[in-house]
Amino acid sequence: MAEIKAPVFPESVADGTIVEWHVTEGQEVSRDDLLAEIETDKVVLEVVAPDNGVVTKIVKRVDDTVLSDELIAEFEAGASGSADKGDAPAVDPDQPAAPVQAKQGTDGGEPVQATDKKDEADHKDQSPAVRKAAKESGVDPKEVEGSGRGGRVTKTDMANPTLKADSSIKSDSGRPVAESTGERTEKRVPMTRLRKTVANRLLAASQETAMLTTFNEVNMKPLMDMRAKYKEQFEKRHGVRLGFMSLFVKAATEALKRFPAVNASLDGDDIVYHGYYDIGVAVSSDRGLVVPVLRDADRMSMADVEAKIRELGGKAQKGKLGLDEMTGGTFTISNGGVFGSLMSTPILNPPQTAILGMHAINDRPMAVDGKVEILPMMYLALSYDHRMIDGKEAVQFLVTIKELVEDPTMLLLDL
Repeated sequence: MAEIKAPVFPESVADGTIVEWHVTEGQEVSRDDLLAEIETDKVVLEVVAPDNGVVTKIVKRVDDTVLSDELIAEFEAGASGSADKGDAPAVDPDQPAAPVQAKQGTDGGEPVQATDKKDEADHKDQSPAVRKAAKESGVDPKEVEGSGRGGRVTKTDMANPTLKADSSIKSDSGRPVAESTGERTEKRVPMTRLRKTVANRLLAASQETAMLTTFNEVNMKPLMDMRAKYKEQFEKRHGVRLGFMSLFVKAATEALKRFPAVNASLDGDDIVYHGYYDIGVAVSSDRGLVVPVLRDADRMSMADVEAKIRELGGKAQKGKLGLDEMTGGTFTISNGGVFGSLMSTPILNPPQTAILGMHAINDRPMAVDGKVEILPMMYLALSYDHRMIDGKEAVQFLVTIKELVEDPTMLLLDL
């Protein structure tokens, strides 16, 4: 008899919660089949079968809290059992079977059975946790966009549901929109661990740091011209598209070298100056805000940066980021411009002491050599911990980024 244990969590993660079992007791599984999902305050971790065999006992149930490397199930390698897997419902033995209920037909006729064969077929893939959440919230899982394997709806999806679009209803832009009943409805759902952690960290950052923000604006025309001239050659040579984020990452890295305090962190009463440049890039996902980290960004080419951002962004959208990919950053860049934000005050990501906010690029009339020109401009915002960074350093740091972006050749010539 073998043991199925929770993954080993890093020191920054205390525990996790089992959000879904994909198997039942006595079910036969193959090596690497998905058994369970455990949500921590950072990511959702998958537990897979170590070998071909049978899950003989489920020790930890849905919604149970588990610790690092804690026993969650027992497993017998090489054994045979129920052949159901993949599409089989993950039945929780502790949950009683749902009684057959009658409901009144919409035409005022005779009651009809709520659990007819069609309904059972429609809901056969739903786990007990999803069915429970549906009962509590009144949201039909069939109308929710699923983020699980094969589009399965998970408990996390039900906690913060995104309704599927109704293709028969169009918005002004022609895109499908979710159907609305027009009723004054309310839903109360618990925060996911990730959302709760984000909320607590943002609140702590505003209460426990002396946060201040300085602003500047950058002329994006030189960068846009360079991108237009070389984007096809760049993509053909490196296999990735040339975006703006890679140059901002490289510009920020160079500015951090010149102003080490901005790349430092606070540990109690100690200042920790980092001799490496791990740049976090804030990404919005269905589960909430996550910040995957580009390790040793100073050693990466622009093509490397673009490829890594694309890889990490894809993982974030699928909820597949590893814990090691989200910890240990020394500086963060957040791009609200992709959502149309003109200007904002980014909030620090402790224990980091600064964060750069990028915003939308808009054409504006600017004075150039005594003449008015229409230029594509972007507002930049640098929020920083004033306990660690003086205003002079913060402004000079932001101006350095502005100068490097407005004249990209300075990065190539190391000026």
